[in-house]
Amino acid sequence: MGSEIWTEKYRPQKFEEIVGQEDIVKRTKSLTDSLNIPHLLFAGPAGTGKSTMALIVVKQLYGKSWRDNYLELNASDERGIQIVREKVKNFARTKSIGNVPFKIIFLDEADALTPEAQQALRRTMENYSATCRFILSCNYSSKIIDPIQSRCSIFRFKLLEKKEIERYLMRIADAEKLSVNPAAIEIIYEGSEGDCRRATNLLQGTASISLNISPELVSTIISNAKPKDIKVVLEYAIAGDFLKAREKLLDVMLKESISGQDVIKSIQKEIWNLPVEPEIKVKLTEKTGEAEFRIVEGSDPFIQLQALLASFVLAGLGK
Repeated sequence: MGSEIWTEKYRPQKFEEIVGQEDIVKRTKSLTDSLNIPHLLFAGPAGTGKSTMALIVVKQLYGKSWRDNYLELNASDERGIQIVREKVKNFARTKSIGNVPFKIIFLDEADALTPEAQQALRRTMENYSATCRFILSCNYSSKIIDPIQSRCSIFRFKLLEKKEIERYLMRIADAEKLSVNPAAIEIIYEGSEGDCRRATNLLQGTASISLNISPELVSTIISNAKPKDIKVVLEYAIAGDFLKAREKLLDVMLKESISGQDVIKSIQKEIWNLPVEPEIKVKLTEKTGEAEFRIVEGSDPFIQLQALLASFVLAGLGK
């Protein structure tokens, strides 16, 4: 199976099928039903339904002729001013086909557009508003210049909750005749962190091995540090046994082939389950952030994680 096959196959086709964004669905549907949408800005984390929402809006407006009235560009691939001057302008200045008096241009990952390209886009949005509407999608709306934000109706998407991810995955499981253990759904949700696309891909990857989706199988696919393993590492450290903590950490990283950043994320989650004072938990969270920053900047992950474990040892000794 290819990457994201199920993501596309089970993409919602109607507003009612989108999970976890009820308020946005209600507002967007009312705008679409009026056949006169403004420029739209969809902002939020990956895998929460922004691109799907744009496609549904277009299909509801134009029906079978939606492809003739729709241009999709990924701004992270085509991010310069030239793309706005050529592709966007050429499409925007032509009249739409059908009853709706405007076309739609969907700019995915619009926060990757250069400042110059955004300035050019701002004028294009203004000049061709009679024949074209823009739908912009981004992870961070703060990276979109204010003049563009003021021209758009902004919708902020949120990460999906467990019950919403579960409802979506069980729909896929029923269609694909999968047997899914409830505990496996819990692990998939933790691995996806509210990203519906990632959750779907994890389910697909697991199903390629077996139609019985078990927690152990999902854990193998995710390859993240298991909470119980990280908990053992931290317990050794808090107890003052640095050597055993270091040995267990090395064992976890090598056997499971886990990156330093994944270990840091697992440590950060487990800190709040440690039997220490809240003030110490706050200090350890700060130390974890410093180690993560150094790893991202290129420092050796294992050396930084050892230094972090040393902080836990000192915290356990009350220093």
